[in-house]
Amino acid sequence: MGEAVISSSDSRRSRPGAKVSGGITYGPDELTQAWDAGPFTLECGAELDVEVAYRTWGKLSADADNAVVVCHALTGDANVDRWWAAAVGPGRGIDTDRYLVVASNVIGGCYGTTGPTSLNPATGQPWGLDFPPVTIRDMVRLQRGLLDELGVRRVATVIGGSMGGMQVLEWAAMYPEMVSSIVPIAVGADHSPWCIGLSEAQRNAIFADPHWAGGRYPADAPPRQGLAVARQIGMISYRSPEAFGAKFGREGDGQTYSVESWLRYHGEDLVQRFDANTYVLLSRAMDSHDVARDRDSKATALGAIICPALVVGITSDVLYPLEEQHELVRLIPNAELSVLDVPHGHDGFLIDAGTVATRIGAFLARRAGVKVA
Repeated sequence: MGEAVISSSDSRRSRPGAKVSGGITYGPDELTQAWDAGPFTLECGAELDVEVAYRTWGKLSADADNAVVVCHALTGDANVDRWWAAAVGPGRGIDTDRYLVVASNVIGGCYGTTGPTSLNPATGQPWGLDFPPVTIRDMVRLQRGLLDELGVRRVATVIGGSMGGMQVLEWAAMYPEMVSSIVPIAVGADHSPWCIGLSEAQRNAIFADPHWAGGRYPADAPPRQGLAVARQIGMISYRSPEAFGAKFGREGDGQTYSVESWLRYHGEDLVQRFDANTYVLLSRAMDSHDVARDRDSKATALGAIICPALVVGITSDVLYPLEEQHELVRLIPNAELSVLDVPHGHDGFLIDAGTVATRIGAFLARRAGVKVA
């Protein structure tokens, strides 16, 4: 496999299907690779022919043991060098000179991997609402298949925040013989009732849009307003009261407060690059997250994670509060806690990506026995 080179977005030509949002290009372009996974059976029992969109950076070592898997959050994709640019690259925390970095769009996504926007072979139309339910464990099993395809024998670490962090925990629980370390960020051992409630409110915003049409909307007339409102609800939970106060105060033009304009912008922005059925499907997959499911108990499941773990929590996170990361550290035998003391809320791991990357780099260096200045 050849080395993938990270280049600036200015030098790329967008392939049809790529979406530009806030200066970041999402979705497949000329750097995206595709893997035909063939028939894949989901936990629900449904079998699909699956294609996976993925990206790689760096080279696989002779011992095939230097892979770093980066797992994306709800509306992310395989282009980790773009949405987490400060963290991934030569000499950065996730060092592409040292590691083969692998990132893929999850099963059920809308950025190149088979999902609701893909064609259902039985009908010749997009799957839409008929796409079968997926779980976090489905995502991880498919990622494992991709790594097997790439010739990876052992993973140096698996990293991810939010929905990505859920995948990280499942990687360690499902494939302990393959994973050398993990970095779960801003996540808990299960999706709390608080989080499920917020997810359901977002889904109901989509369902209330008259263009929802029971999930069978045409591609050119999606439930834009419902998805925009869902994103607005999400954005509130991704930040913190302190962050809102510092950024907006009570500023406005006399008719519209600045925070209202900001929420509208983010709602409209997501509508341009994401699919409503995908949002519903993946938010339900997040609700399914529970490391204790079929594993006796939370303590049993986390206690069986044998690799070192760097658990990253954010002091201002109202979605996955710091107490959830304390629980992970208490129950995972070889875990340490790294606290990001920033006011940004849940999105702190994206906003302050440089700090997170430095801590990840130091963690990996210690694991490799490298002295850190």
